[in-house]
Amino acid sequence: MYDIIIIGAGPAGISAALYAKRANKNVLVVYYGESQLEKAHLIDNYYGFDGGISGADLYNGGIAQAKTLGVDVINEEVLHITMNADMNYEVKTADNEYISKALILATGNKKLRPNIKGVAEFEAKGISYCAICDGFFYRKKTVAVLGNGDYALSEAADLENIAKKVYILTNGAPAPETDKYEVITKKLEEIKGDMKVRSVAFDDGSELELDGVFIALGVAGGADFAKKLGIALDGDNIKVKDDMSTNIPGVFSCGNITGGLLQVCKAVYEGAEAGLSAVNFLKSKENKNG
Repeated sequence: MYDIIIIGAGPAGISAALYAKRANKNVLVVYYGESQLEKAHLIDNYYGFDGGISGADLYNGGIAQAKTLGVDVINEEVLHITMNADMNYEVKTADNEYISKALILATGNKKLRPNIKGVAEFEAKGISYCAICDGFFYRKKTVAVLGNGDYALSEAADLENIAKKVYILTNGAPAPETDKYEVITKKLEEIKGDMKVRSVAFDDGSELELDGVFIALGVAGGADFAKKLGIALDGDNIKVKDDMSTNIPGVFSCGNITGGLLQVCKAVYEGAEAGLSAVNFLKSKENKNG
């Protein structure tokens, strides 16, 4: 059992971890995949680096600093986050499950919408980004999950006992290793329908009749987890108060996923605020229980 689990190892997540750990909390940071910061060739507008620093060096230095302080940092893909009966948070990765009393989402802002004709038009009309949230509306219907990674397979698993049939559409990407679902690797040209989704069209001219398409590209991001937990969103951004708390008790968010200025300085500040606020939440919880 951890006091705080932080999803994301960028400036916001690591800053939150440093402040929480220095408050003597048991902290786990979980991250997966390449950070946007790592792709920055040179950052020359951040305090203290005469001549600049590469995004990769800043990113890796932050992780090393957290580990030196005693923060547990693991590289695993998070697939599900749920609240259990004890009001603690269960974080399930592809390989393990971790539990914490508080949660900080610092995943960055993943753009969810693929560049396929019809996606924007049919959002909430057959296009969904959350199987747990919307699967109920597709009972005994035919649906597809757009994606080819573990996250897509996890969404398909949430749908398989609800829908009549579940396809995996990879849009030209390699097929995932599964024998549970019919996988179609052809590239998508368009999602079609009238008042709601009726079919998807492929680049070879063929079509597949569907009642719904669940988009699960790449790795789950902060907005994906927010939808599953019932956290309020503003578009793809998580809504937070001044202390970085969300509308769900014990859940905080920081960094690019909260919108606004997409800069390292803002992420570091919000991470510090989120870490301290999570510590104060735990103190308050302990006082009520004690």
